[in-house]
Amino acid sequence: MGEVYLAQDTKLDRKVALKILPADVAAHSDRMKRFVQEAKAASALNHPNIITIHEIDETDSGHFIATEFIDGETLREHMRSASMKLSKVLDVAVQIASALGAAHATGIVHRDIKPENVMLRRDGIVKVLDFGLAKLAERTSPDLVDTEAATRANVKTEPGVVMGTAIYMSPEQARGLPVDRRTDIFSLAVLIYEMVAGRLPFEGSNTNEILASILSDKEPPPLARYANGLPAELERIVTKALRKNKDERYQNIKDLLLDLKSLRERLTLAAELERSAPPSERVPEGSALDTRPASSVEYLVGGIKQHKLGLALTGLVLAVAATVYFAYFARRAGPIDSIAVLPLVNTSNDPNTEYLSDGITESIISNLSQLPQLKVMARSTVFVFKGQQVDPQDVGHKLGVRAVMVGRLLQQGDQLVIRTELVNVSDGTQLWGAEYNRKLSDVLAVQQDISREISEKLRLRLTGEEKNRLTGRDTTNAEAYQFYLRGRYFWNKRTADGLRKAIEQFQQAIERDPNFALGYAGLADSYFYLEGEGVPASESVVKARAAADRALQLDYSLAEAHTSSAMTYYSMWRWPEAEEEFKRAISLNPNYPTAHHWFNIYLRTRQRFGDALREIKRAQELDPLSAPVSYNVALVSLLNNDLNSAIQQSKRILELDPNWGWAHQILGFVYLKQRRDEQAVAEFEKAFESLGRPSSAMADLGYCYGVTGRHNDAMRILKELEEKYARHEAIGQYLASVYAGLGNNDQAFAWLEKDFEQRSGQLPWITWFFSFEGLRGDSRYADLVHRMGLQP
Repeated sequence: MGEVYLAQDTKLDRKVALKILPADVAAHSDRMKRFVQEAKAASALNHPNIITIHEIDETDSGHFIATEFIDGETLREHMRSASMKLSKVLDVAVQIASALGAAHATGIVHRDIKPENVMLRRDGIVKVLDFGLAKLAERTSPDLVDTEAATRANVKTEPGVVMGTAIYMSPEQARGLPVDRRTDIFSLAVLIYEMVAGRLPFEGSNTNEILASILSDKEPPPLARYANGLPAELERIVTKALRKNKDERYQNIKDLLLDLKSLRERLTLAAELERSAPPSERVPEGSALDTRPASSVEYLVGGIKQHKLGLALTGLVLAVAATVYFAYFARRAGPIDSIAVLPLVNTSNDPNTEYLSDGITESIISNLSQLPQLKVMARSTVFVFKGQQVDPQDVGHKLGVRAVMVGRLLQQGDQLVIRTELVNVSDGTQLWGAEYNRKLSDVLAVQQDISREISEKLRLRLTGEEKNRLTGRDTTNAEAYQFYLRGRYFWNKRTADGLRKAIEQFQQAIERDPNFALGYAGLADSYFYLEGEGVPASESVVKARAAADRALQLDYSLAEAHTSSAMTYYSMWRWPEAEEEFKRAISLNPNYPTAHHWFNIYLRTRQRFGDALREIKRAQELDPLSAPVSYNVALVSLLNNDLNSAIQQSKRILELDPNWGWAHQILGFVYLKQRRDEQAVAEFEKAFESLGRPSSAMADLGYCYGVTGRHNDAMRILKELEEKYARHEAIGQYLASVYAGLGNNDQAFAWLEKDFEQRSGQLPWITWFFSFEGLRGDSRYADLVHRMGLQP
């Protein structure tokens, strides 16, 4: 914004810094406003850690600001010259926070905290510079005097304009959204992280990549990775201040300042005790902190003894120390109670073997989830990391688990090599590692061995029944097992083509082993989903029911089979049996997210929206990164008219997976409720295209066209859906949805009657799906629902 010169104030005989705005820049109105704003903002502040403004004026040669001269170096220069001890980091952070506290108290947000805008004087005093991007925050307290009212209008940032230095920006600032005091808190946390770790918390080879990392859900690596012996309290402080959601951060700088000061005082006490301890007990020179951590109970006790503060106090501290020691180390030595099994990396360079790496991973997850004392991250959550280079500790912290399994798979002919490693998230140590060189025909035994060895290395005490659950669910036929793995691989694609290929593979599996219960459960799940692709219920539901019954006959203790059975009963409108089966599945395996997910569909059909939200939230706990689960959370939020939550969940899904189009569907219905028609149309069109133009998304788009007055477009979609219906690629409900959007209730009910005659398993969705809200006051709706057994 200007050139800075060292000058001499001849009147007061002092050195000053002159920031001069060149004439060509002064002609730029926006820059001129920012130049004046810097002077006014900083001159309104009187604080020892904020640069002092002496004067702002202009001469024939241009505009200038005269400030105090700071004899020192920028924080950037200081970090480059030497690594910073923790005591120095905390001292600098406390002074910056104190300066920001003074600014925030007068309604000023700095918005550009970075090492170049912080100077360290030679006497150790920190000065915060350059309030050129400062924005006066909205005042919420009536007792604050509005000394900057005349300035506020001059520096208002246009919506969507990003100001600041990208790599230190908060997510909301990077998006060009309104900012408040919490954006400075985020930037200060980035600065603290950089001072401690010697690197930025968000990775990237350029500014754009760093911005993408800031805007993603990915959390920064823990500070402890870059500094040994770091106090856990500092990790907590920085992690909280770096929360992507500003509502989860420190809400004001004073709270952050108090925590930083408290930690600094604890470390100062530890350092004092260290200096007075015998040389043999001192921390070696050059350690990360150059002092013992303040949390070292043993060390504090030794220091208290050395200072002879009294036998009674020593005894009390020893008792507390013993309690803390045994509670902490007993917990660490005890069994690890949570795990994430990351997708095996397929190093075979053959996409046809992808089903093996995916399938073995899924089988290990399924087997381990049978153990009630072990929390296991679900398939869809861990598969978010598929194809990425990941750090097991990062993933473990992100998912909140205590152990992470990683591995690689290589197939060469009929030889299979699998290397696995189990990592302790708390310290990055290897709990177990193994290499398996087997024939391809031994793939079943390999995944069973891995499941069993993981349970042993986690020191889980298993009953005989639980040991059997690890392996007893699988077939003994290796060929059948490979077909099953292929079936699940295609089933997880959730496309019409994928479902048909899955059915072929599951049928091959049960032909090889007619007693393979999981094979029949997979078959039932595939037939259940097929109806949505237009296959008549008379074919799809009947076959799903037969497969589920056979799975239960073979293994009544299989939670997957009861879940499949519950969903087929749902499709048959047999409500008591469906609920009983869902509850039985959950009692057999409370950690099976699909059971909770599908139970939520049943509950919202029965208008039990509170219970539905509980179940889908439980599914999200077990499967936090699953797009389908998060979609259902958004859907139930919308049903409960919590539009903000629905929007947040949908946008979270799109950040995780921009191609997951159903999130656009939710946003479309939210915008229709808010009468934002153009945005609604745009979202439904995005859903339709990104999902591959399926019939269900076509119906949603047609409904939107109808309610927003684009009748010709809606009629065009109706014609296409009628053609699809004739080819068994759509159900009557889809056409009814478009007619409902057009306000043609007679035609809507006519098409719903076609589904009723077909006993469609998806017809009950009209009780909660958004496009049928306009039909629910019609007596024909009550009659239809009554005939499905949903109302007396």
